[in-house]
Amino acid sequence: MAKKAAPKKPAPKTKPKAAPAKKTKPKTETPKKLSALDAAAQVLAASKEPMNAKGMIEAMAAKGLWTSPGGKTPHATLYSAILREVNTKGKDARFKKTDRGHFTAAD
Repeated sequence: MAKKAAPKKPAPKTKPKAAPAKKTKPKTETPKKLSALDAAAQVLAASKEPMNAKGMIEAMAAKGLWTSPGGKTPHATLYSAILREVNTKGKDARFKKTDRGHFTAAD
């Protein structure tokens, strides 16, 4: 006859070790990159006449304010973002639609 195995005792509960404190590097002051909307607002503020999204993208790239990270239609994305800001913020928006596809800086 085979002997029955004694019931196994549960392993003693141990507390997990705390992670060592991370050493932080001192932050260096680097200029924050502009978003496409911020750069478009700067371009329109400097422009005396309304611009379309494609013209704003070209002007932002020429001034070195913003470049597309490789998207195929950055002008369509910018146009959509500007319209979204105009519709959500209303009179507080940085942009004003003057004509179909053309915007100017709000006063």
